[in-house]
Amino acid sequence: MAQQVKVKLYGFNNLTKSLSFNIYDICYANTSEQRQEYIEYIDEAYNAERLTQILTGVADIIGASVLNVARQDYEPQGASVALLIAEEQSGAVEESYVTAPASPGPLPDTVLAHLDKSHITVHTYPESHPYRGVSTFRVDIDVSTCGLISPLTALNYLIHSFDSDIVTMDYRIRGFTRDVEGRKHFIDHEINSIQNYLAEDTLKRYHTIDVNVFQENIFHTKMVLKDWDIDDYLFGESAEDLDPAERERICRQLRREMMEIFSGRNLSSGQHV
Repeated sequence: MAQQVKVKLYGFNNLTKSLSFNIYDICYANTSEQRQEYIEYIDEAYNAERLTQILTGVADIIGASVLNVARQDYEPQGASVALLIAEEQSGAVEESYVTAPASPGPLPDTVLAHLDKSHITVHTYPESHPYRGVSTFRVDIDVSTCGLISPLTALNYLIHSFDSDIVTMDYRIRGFTRDVEGRKHFIDHEINSIQNYLAEDTLKRYHTIDVNVFQENIFHTKMVLKDWDIDDYLFGESAEDLDPAERERICRQLRREMMEIFSGRNLSSGQHV
């Protein structure tokens, strides 16, 4: 787990910490009417106003104040929000330290935002295709901060704010900051995996893998749900209305979609999923 590092800094902490998410929600919508209804549902559930609420929650969790919000709903579908944020407090030079982010962050109780030197953005991409009847909703989230605030504390809140079947996360620390003796610091907390900042219930629900480049302070984690109920993925029909063979076919199709996104490659028809 990350440890507190008490190193007195000369001036502001200039390290930039960037956390990028891709979150995917999968659905089976067999007819053109069902696919259209699914897209309309996603656009309503995750419109710019709702996304603004989620990102404002992120700002609260990481201890930032929102300076500016820009948001837009698109036609025929999708939305974007951006926030510009600032650290709530900034101490005097002699009181400025590098600090480790809390681990893990909180779960949710329940647009583009601009921060001073920091920002949070979200973009949604609902899509469907008649082949195989699978529709996929993707949301891209970027949280970039500097100073004492860290995007890692918002991990669990974000994952639980969406129906997250597959999650890919990238965390990178850029730049450097100096201590009072002029020594450069290229990282201000110990970390060996993004998973250090995930809640225990999240780790139990997902299969996770890491691809990290420690010497470059780059951390990458991918997650896919271990277990799921087909009724949670059917749009416009119920599993009890399907014969066993059809249920099994749909389950295989949904699982294939998840594993192709998780692995980042198309699977051949004969490959096991």
